Amino acid sequence: MSTFSREFRKAAALFIVLLLTASGAFADGHCDFADETIKIGGIAPLSPPGSTGAGVVIDWAYKQAAADINADCGIDIAGVNHRLEVITGDSEGVSERGQALAERWIFEDDVHGVVGGYHSAVALALMKLTQEHGIPTLFAGPWNDNITANGIIEFEGRSPRIESGVDYIFRTSPANSMVAAVVADWIIELGLQDVIIVAETTDWGQPAAADETVLLEAAGVNVEQYDIELGTEDFVPILSRVQARSEPVDAVHVIVSGETGFNLNQQMAELGIAPSADTICIAESVAGDSGPWWEAVPDGNYCAFPRVGATPALFGEIAHHLNDRYTEAYGGVAPSFALEPYDSVLLIAHAMDLADSYEDGAAIVAALETIDVDLAQGRYYFEYGSHNPDLPAVYPPTCGINGRIRSRQWCNTSSRTKMRWMPR
Repeated sequence: MSTFSREFRKAAALFIVLLLTASGAFADGHCDFADETIKIGGIAPLSPPGSTGAGVVIDWAYKQAAADINADCGIDIAGVNHRLEVITGDSEGVSERGQALAERWIFEDDVHGVVGGYHSAVALALMKLTQEHGIPTLFAGPWNDNITANGIIEFEGRSPRIESGVDYIFRTSPANSMVAAVVADWIIELGLQDVIIVAETTDWGQPAAADETVLLEAAGVNVEQYDIELGTEDFVPILSRVQARSEPVDAVHVIVSGETGFNLNQQMAELGIAPSADTICIAESVAGDSGPWWEAVPDGNYCAFPRVGATPALFGEIAHHLNDRYTEAYGGVAPSFALEPYDSVLLIAHAMDLADSYEDGAAIVAALETIDVDLAQGRYYFEYGSHNPDLPAVYPPTCGINGRIRSRQWCNTSSRTKMRWMPR
């Protein structure tokens, strides 16, 4: 490990300790801040058809991160303290709003970075503009592989994001293909032979369903897929077709986010389709946020779901610190969509501190690639990047130099994504 890396790890560790033990003097406004405020755009779905319950938590996590950083006198740039402001933008979970947010943040608000996300369609629409304008962008939540897969890509006929130079797009969450492998392996291990996937017609739902279908069909599992639009409220037409089958299906996997997915699960349970003695209900990872799940799906006892991100047993000091505040605010255990956006703000702040700049996007990217730090979700370090571009012969494309899953933890998916049951 280089002296540079060792020194940064020491500085990062000190930075975190200060965040957790900041004195009342700092909190009372006794920091000497520069006039220029560092501004970061924070993506959150706060209105339908987006996952509004998650959006509220994401916005809360941004506020916690900014408050912690400012309590420690902000971000130090060349010996001057700068206050951090996270400007939350409502994505509504739709691509058009993602592009509109990028335009507003870049041309009106003059942001120095963008973080967060949740909906893949929003990320895919937004990242073209942030890449073009050199805005470091760290997605926390969107799972579509094409957000980072290979970096130099074509998506739905569009030109590659980048052919040469600096790639400004990062992610700290897993890709669809990683999560699909965990769910598919679990289904195959159970010996299930007949599965229905109900998927939303978005840039998350369709690729996620496709990835899982390929794996299941390769193992001899029969897969039938139904597609729905976000915002749908009445699922009886689709569920009636499921009920009309001559034999009950082994499992129904609902790849539908937010309130729409909750409504589908509840109607499926009310009709006695799943969970039942014959059919396993597989909900999405948001079921792990148990409060909203039980409120919307009171009959969802014993649905299974993929738990993505750190579990409480793996929480470190920072995660426990944030979880205590989450429990006080919302009850329950902080989900990954609380921990991820919190970390994304801290990572950008660390990178700016290390780069000694909030305006030099290329320097911030270089700093992100060499970061090695423990935060709420675990350890973030990037073995490969422009600083070490020689990938092994066999390596997940989303984990490589252009793949930029900017957390090595996700390149060993089994340690961070598990199937869980939902007993009341």
